[in-house]
Amino acid sequence: MAESNQHVVILGGGFGGLYTALALSKLPWDKTVKPEITLVDQRDRFLFAPLLYELVTDELQTWEIAPPYTELLAGTGIKFHQSGVAEIDTAANSVRLDDHTVLAYDRLVLALGGETPMDMAPGVQEHAISFRTLNDAYALKERLRQIESSDTDKIRVAIVGGGYSGIELGCKIAERLGERGRLRIVERGTAILQNSPEFNQKAAQAALTDQGIWIDYETTVTEIGADTISLHYKEQTDVLPVDLVLWTVGNRVNPLIASLPFGKNDRQQLKIQPTLQVEGQEHIFALGDLAEGKDADGNPVPTTAQVALQQADYAAWNIWASLTSRPPLAFRYQHLGEMMTLGNDTATLTGLGLKLDGTAAHIARRLTYLYRMPTFEHQLRVGLNWISQPLRELLSVS
Repeated sequence: MAESNQHVVILGGGFGGLYTALALSKLPWDKTVKPEITLVDQRDRFLFAPLLYELVTDELQTWEIAPPYTELLAGTGIKFHQSGVAEIDTAANSVRLDDHTVLAYDRLVLALGGETPMDMAPGVQEHAISFRTLNDAYALKERLRQIESSDTDKIRVAIVGGGYSGIELGCKIAERLGERGRLRIVERGTAILQNSPEFNQKAAQAALTDQGIWIDYETTVTEIGADTISLHYKEQTDVLPVDLVLWTVGNRVNPLIASLPFGKNDRQQLKIQPTLQVEGQEHIFALGDLAEGKDADGNPVPTTAQVALQQADYAAWNIWASLTSRPPLAFRYQHLGEMMTLGNDTATLTGLGLKLDGTAAHIARRLTYLYRMPTFEHQLRVGLNWISQPLRELLSVS
């Protein structure tokens, strides 16, 4: 029998949380059983993180990649509450927020995401910049502005981490700095993009070479100073001068999750069932960075935006199913490929039988991300802005 007067509380407004809320609001609810849906996030804006790099180079504006939740949720019936989360009381089925609000829930979605650990070496917290949030992007832009306006001849940038974030940042910053830039990527492994398709690896390597970006393989950071970075390679440590250090390695589960009395793996991710329900907690769902991602066949899935987007549809469906006496669905992940920006107007893309690089991949990447933006209204605003931009630039020149 269907349940009425239910409250679904969703903690975290990233890809997992926001898209779960939107999907949930669109399911075929009977008017007597449609639950109240509350989305909680400590920030006032959603962040379309894969396009954060374009904010640093002024290719895109904040409103395009980080629309306010109030704008995205208008007309959906979803309530938005801006606050951090102080405590989850699983015995009382309630959540206490930082602003002292207490929300009782019948279904709870944990989608709080992760954070970049900034304590992996001395001086990281004090002198390096991570790249995960809007504030990180603003801090990077301001630091670049300061360095660029100085009279220094060469601008020395160290990027720690040879994954997607490190490579994409390196290419964007190299193009911005031009001949003044002296960039190096510090990678503790023997290759960049170690878990990525070979096509992407080769395209990235070519782009880094073309832009003169040095890669330090099998190298670890032992300390970061105000204007130095210490690198350890084969039993030798070198202290190098540096103007900017970007830290892109590591992912730590939200600290609140550690306090929950649920099963976790060695990375402190919650153990979940294929239905995305937390083991032993049929009313609590978990997805994204804080969940031990596995598909219906028990295969591990990466903690990426692509996975969180797909999990959101399953989480919404299974919440709906649990409130309307329907069977749940086991999560089945479909790998749709990988995309990466390699500078202004160039990218690489692999997936679904396609292998593209250069301008074609850049256009495909932009169109794909436009399609994945959270609401049709926002897609339309951004799409029209992208289409009209060349015309505006032409008119401004003439």
